[in-house]
Amino acid sequence: MKQALLKVLDNLENYLCQFLLVFFVFLLFVQIVLRNIFSGSLAWGDELATYAFVWFAYMGAVYAAKMSAHNRVTFQFRFFPRIVEKICNILTDLIWVGFNLYLVYLSYDFVFNRMNVFWKSQTMGVPMKYFYMILPLAFLIMSLRILQNMYVRHVMNKDVMDPENAQIEEMMRVQNNPRDKS
Repeated sequence: MKQALLKVLDNLENYLCQFLLVFFVFLLFVQIVLRNIFSGSLAWGDELATYAFVWFAYMGAVYAAKMSAHNRVTFQFRFFPRIVEKICNILTDLIWVGFNLYLVYLSYDFVFNRMNVFWKSQTMGVPMKYFYMILPLAFLIMSLRILQNMYVRHVMNKDVMDPENAQIEEMMRVQNNPRDKS
């Protein structure tokens, strides 16, 4: 039971992104069908699909941070000793976490202190703070995932490789040794 819960928590961004993607694509599909076949639509459908897409984009950024898939310029480290690469990676990750935590502070302040309580969504009438909650939430979770990757990489000494680089390495391995096509 505990393992299943840990697996769900570890893949929470993935599951949420999948749900949001299916949800807003389905909602837009329903809107298209309603407009073309029944000459009408759900008044709130486009607005909700837009907010779902925004949440999807932010959770996708969190998932990319978890997978270490954000773009980085690391070519220059080939010319320096490995310790320089390690120190620069730690430093840039800490700057990234600091930036994210500053955005958590700013967005939390905006959502809970500065946002007018009467701001509501146009067609659904839902307070806008519920839609803007993704800002502090996403940047906080992204910071936690960056720290998690730093722990795995620098304390546990395991390689955290983004899926694209892992697939490139697999293709190179198979190309160099065709018998290993497993």
